[in-house]
Amino acid sequence: MKEKESLTYKAAGVDIDAGNELVERIKPLVRATHRDGVLGGIGGFGGLFRPALERFREPVLVAGTDGVGTKLKLAIELNDLSTVGIDLVAMCVNDVIVQGAEPLFFLDYYATGQLDVDQAETVVKGIAAGCTDAGAALLGGETAEMPGMYQPGDLDLAGFCVGIVDRDRLLDGQAVSNGDYLLGLASSGPHSNGYSLIRRILERSPDGAATPFADGTLGRALLEPTRIYVRSILRLLEQCQVHALAHITGGGLAENLARVLPPDVSAHVEGGSWTRPAVFNWLQQHGQVDDTEMLRTFNCGIGMVVVVGANDLEAARNTLRAAGETVFELGRVEAGNGSVTIGP
Repeated sequence: MKEKESLTYKAAGVDIDAGNELVERIKPLVRATHRDGVLGGIGGFGGLFRPALERFREPVLVAGTDGVGTKLKLAIELNDLSTVGIDLVAMCVNDVIVQGAEPLFFLDYYATGQLDVDQAETVVKGIAAGCTDAGAALLGGETAEMPGMYQPGDLDLAGFCVGIVDRDRLLDGQAVSNGDYLLGLASSGPHSNGYSLIRRILERSPDGAATPFADGTLGRALLEPTRIYVRSILRLLEQCQVHALAHITGGGLAENLARVLPPDVSAHVEGGSWTRPAVFNWLQQHGQVDDTEMLRTFNCGIGMVVVVGANDLEAARNTLRAAGETVFELGRVEAGNGSVTIGP
């Protein structure tokens, strides 16, 4: 009887040496994101962080997790993974900051069928850039090589962020009241939502992602990374009384703004109060998407909503603009039932 070949983990599709090489490559990227509180480096079984609890009277930890969705699929198809790491960080830290919490640290999960070290390093570079922008330490992560779980060339990403805020400064929407104003912060594009629909629309276009658009291609415009609002919002929270914040993701303006409204008020957003980026006009036209579906699927140009009282309106607007944000006055809060309307 013929003797069976001796099997190895590498022959089964998992290359431990490649994983070790990746760790060595990304160590300087990770170190560059470190901030006060980080203990040790990557390579341990868990990341270590000592928060400066003496800064807080009653500290509350706020945790968020998210992914990039099928925007990642488009990035793979276009062979451009340089910014999906920024997207990953942004989707998590923007969720944490809306509760008033300063992001402290971030971890990532990178899964693929066969590890391409160059590809993974490119993704982690983006993650490190996003962490630097948000002021969060890249504390660690996991690289999972799982042959048979993913098609060749496929990968998936998940991110995890932890922030901290004093309990009496926690934003939960309860301070929102009749007469408050809604300020919208411009998005950088679709961010990381609606890409299953976007990819279907691209299939209808003769040139797809290669369609000339603005100063480049439509594909490049659609890969524009999600804007990170952390530093602007932290500055705002230091200088103004903010009643609520809403990160505009899947569900659009109406559904996400409704999440921070008490049951006795409603919000009215004036339909023409902000400038909608051209990429959304292109998507609506070529996908024949109606207005309601556009507003429910995409941010349509507003990535974050800030709710402030009348006394803080001007100061909030000036602070945000000084921090580099494009700010629109979207509408008002009025007595109601927790609903959001968008229209004239």
